[in-house]
Amino acid sequence: MDVVAVLQSIGVWVCLILALTGLIPVIAAAATFVVIPFHAFINHYGKAKPYLPRVAIVVPAWNEGAVIGASIDRLMKLDYPREALRIFVVDDASTDLTPDVVREKEALYPGNVVLLRRDKGGEGKAHTLNHGIREILKDDWMEALLIMDADVIYLPDSLRKMTRHFADPEVGAVSAYIREGSSDRNYLTKFIGVEYVLSQPAARRAQNVLGAQACLAGGAQLHTRENLLAIGSQIDTSSLAEDTITTFETQLKGRTVVFEPHAHVLAEEPRSVDALWKQRLRWARGNVTVTARYKNIWFRPSGTHHLGAWTFGIVWFSLWLLPLIMIVSSIGLAGLLFLQAEFATNVFRVLWISAALAYLFILILGSLTDAKTSKRELGQILLFPGIVNILVMLTALFPKVMLVWLPGLFGATLDGPALFWLTLAIYIWIPFSMVVAWLARKADRTRAGRWLAPALIYLAGYGSLLCAITFDSYLKELAHVEARWDKTEKVGRVATN
Repeated sequence: MDVVAVLQSIGVWVCLILALTGLIPVIAAAATFVVIPFHAFINHYGKAKPYLPRVAIVVPAWNEGAVIGASIDRLMKLDYPREALRIFVVDDASTDLTPDVVREKEALYPGNVVLLRRDKGGEGKAHTLNHGIREILKDDWMEALLIMDADVIYLPDSLRKMTRHFADPEVGAVSAYIREGSSDRNYLTKFIGVEYVLSQPAARRAQNVLGAQACLAGGAQLHTRENLLAIGSQIDTSSLAEDTITTFETQLKGRTVVFEPHAHVLAEEPRSVDALWKQRLRWARGNVTVTARYKNIWFRPSGTHHLGAWTFGIVWFSLWLLPLIMIVSSIGLAGLLFLQAEFATNVFRVLWISAALAYLFILILGSLTDAKTSKRELGQILLFPGIVNILVMLTALFPKVMLVWLPGLFGATLDGPALFWLTLAIYIWIPFSMVVAWLARKADRTRAGRWLAPALIYLAGYGSLLCAITFDSYLKELAHVEARWDKTEKVGRVATN
């Protein structure tokens, strides 16, 4: 056989394998959502019952004067015995009116609200939390500890729905469903609202079924006193993902973590691409730390926890490595095109039709877990993949319509070089969409950003934005850039009614 032909054959097989890696996240996502209906049968409600332990609520606060007052008022209106609630606001050396607002609430709710002032701040959320936890643990009053953010609003029945799971002594921690709750939502907060529907009441129900939770919501995590002591009586300070590490440590110590989808908490989320980028970059870099720190548990099943299960590991890595998978798959497709493999088009169609069907399945099933939010944000749901991605999906589903009939309406015919370059552009669009998302962040910082940034996000897709941020975390880690806690600015936009 001709050497050139052999090399070309090898190249085709290599490119085929690279291209088909694109199926990994599609299969992982679809498989995760497949188990959601089983939550109706495999859940923790059979072991839950009314249970009202004494709850200490620790609230880290740095320059939260605009939101902390409303948060405290809503906590005092919880459907929960007031004598079983104590709120400890840890003021991280704020320079605004935060301590004054908390002192007013301390006088208004004597015995229920306590101000703890740190003279030295700026060390990060975990250090601030630990200051409060040390004070709380000085006596034995606290039976459960609720960690929350200063801006979140707990709905009246939320805490009661969380504590009922502690009737089972095997449960160490419970997390609530954090919903985007801004009263004046813009295009980005609407996308975040859709993302939260898919990632919390949907995906975390699946994690309940699979027996392993990836992360307790940072602003809504409830721990038993026993669990807090078991994980070291403090929050990890070595990472930007202290909530994820706390979740892992709880499960590694043999205790169950439960996601309670019916306990709703409202939060204000970033309204600009730049602010979202900073927030999610912090999360992504924290996940790098988590992945490395727990390298010995991945794909190693254990009798004490399910973090080592193959199902959990595949989902974790398919999300964490999604940007690389997108790039590798596109390289494989482009390689098949250049090598003139006859089945390149078939591979492309398999990938994109699979993605389209999986997205439709995830969209429908995920939306049912929070029908109210999904109905309100229907437009964002439909445009979640991005306009160009939708066109690519349609091209895979209906190639003649998109490449022959549609151009024909404008008197154009795609053949020869034009068809080749258009095909190549389609094959490499996914990684390029991350570049478009990055440009949206750049545009967001300019005067034209008000209209240009949304236009670019609608074109590239919200998912491509999240992938671009994750890819940026790779670059930051490789360059050993200092990991900093960039606080997300909150101004009190959460709807309180």
